[in-house]
Amino acid sequence: MSNIPNWKGLVLPHILSLQAYSSARDEFSGDAKVFLDANENPFDEEQQNWNRYPDPLQKKIKNQLAKIKGIPSENMFLGNGSDEAIDLLFRIFCKAGESNVITCPPTYGMYKVSSSIHNVENIEVALSEDFQLEINSILKNANEQSKMLFICSPNNPTGNSLRKDDIQKLLESFKGIVVIDEAYIDFSAQNSWIHELSKYPNLVVLQTLSKAWGLASARLGIAFANQELIAILNKVKPPYNISGPSQRLVSTSLKNIEAFEQQINTILSERDKLYQKLQDIPGVKRVFPTDSNFILVQLNDARAVYQKLIAKGIVVRDRSNVKLCNNCLRVTVGTESQNESLILALYEIVEKV
Repeated sequence: MSNIPNWKGLVLPHILSLQAYSSARDEFSGDAKVFLDANENPFDEEQQNWNRYPDPLQKKIKNQLAKIKGIPSENMFLGNGSDEAIDLLFRIFCKAGESNVITCPPTYGMYKVSSSIHNVENIEVALSEDFQLEINSILKNANEQSKMLFICSPNNPTGNSLRKDDIQKLLESFKGIVVIDEAYIDFSAQNSWIHELSKYPNLVVLQTLSKAWGLASARLGIAFANQELIAILNKVKPPYNISGPSQRLVSTSLKNIEAFEQQINTILSERDKLYQKLQDIPGVKRVFPTDSNFILVQLNDARAVYQKLIAKGIVVRDRSNVKLCNNCLRVTVGTESQNESLILALYEIVEKV
């Protein structure tokens, strides 16, 4: 534990001294009937407050999430998808042309894209053949300019969870910020790392409402971190990064925990059935274990199967050009009828490829 870095020392000096933009909605709190402070159009014909700026800190949603997650709202940042949080972390910790980050492919592609956008070197340390972290290689490749390490667990596109002991060792040994992306954690039996924030001040955990909550269109991601880092994220973000309609939709959805749990249970049940059926198809070489809402499948000619599925109106993801995923398709778990359509199509296609 003594090796955990002082994360504040990793923040770029100009970010620490940044004077955040103060919006009209930041400066006022309380009840009022007449708002003449934000240069808004005063007419609200639909009586929906669409003419008003939304809460810049999304306090209502954070309070709802605090009850659901068991984490104080002060430890949450809400972004326009997890991608916004990733982008802001680069702005806070990485200096263009000097800093580097470490990623572990095959993994989520936006880490590398964000590296390129910010002119930050992306050092790739591939996962092992069984899709686990290579701890020694990660630490060997890290240097004084390594500001962040991105870990996706359950991992995309492989679907598996990464070993907790390995992640813990990296949290205690890596000299920068460790970002654990848990976009698919609701489909996993593994415990979330959000409950370890007090132990690891260099830890950032990303989650999203796009997957398990079925709100991909609302674009809402969550970053969990120590309260001081959350304050910096809020200082760097655009003033109104989550729209009013999105906030209202999310708030309504978060009230229906029962529907959320029912959908998760259905997806997990369908995942188990789909996993078994895929293994029975002649020509399917391997179906990889998964802790997510998708399954990685290896075939003899993934590209050909992918194209033939499209011809039948079924779209999956071709991952055969990704490191360690040769001839693999990534299949999202759908409804019972959608999964059955996929299986029937594969029986027709795979035998001919």
